[in-house]
Amino acid sequence: MKENTRKYLIIGGLFIAVFALVTAKNLKTQQQAESLSDDSIIGKGKPVLLELGSHGCKPCDAMMPILTELAEEQTDFEVAFVDVKANRDKAKQYGIQVIPVQIFFDADGKELFRHIHVFSKEDILAKWDELLNQSGPPRPNPENLTDDNVIPSETGCSGNCQG
Repeated sequence: MKENTRKYLIIGGLFIAVFALVTAKNLKTQQQAESLSDDSIIGKGKPVLLELGSHGCKPCDAMMPILTELAEEQTDFEVAFVDVKANRDKAKQYGIQVIPVQIFFDADGKELFRHIHVFSKEDILAKWDELLNQSGPPRPNPENLTDDNVIPSETGCSGNCQG
């Protein structure tokens, strides 16, 4: 009888330990997400990586440690997280139909790039490097073209071309 009691105590203790570990992990993930949740930084003078996802979504949860590391390590851009299940208006605002989605914004708040699903830290940093260090002058907006800044088409010349 004493042996059975001891087994039950050991099993009960293990159950409590596992429960405590799972609870602590979920709490830590939730606290990390809350610390990244302010998307009011977009367009405030610094590039932003915005993750739109949801707690409990496995790919979204896989992104959380990556986002936390980036937020702690990077000075070139800010990191923000929005839980689209808790903030359905944000999902609608950004046209989110599948999660997770990472949106890269420039310092003025212009969307530069959008990625769907899990994105490794290395790939995120490579994409930022590509986006922030693009060479060459910006191309003019086609809606604002004048005779002085006509863009040649891929197949030849359009607009005010000579020769």
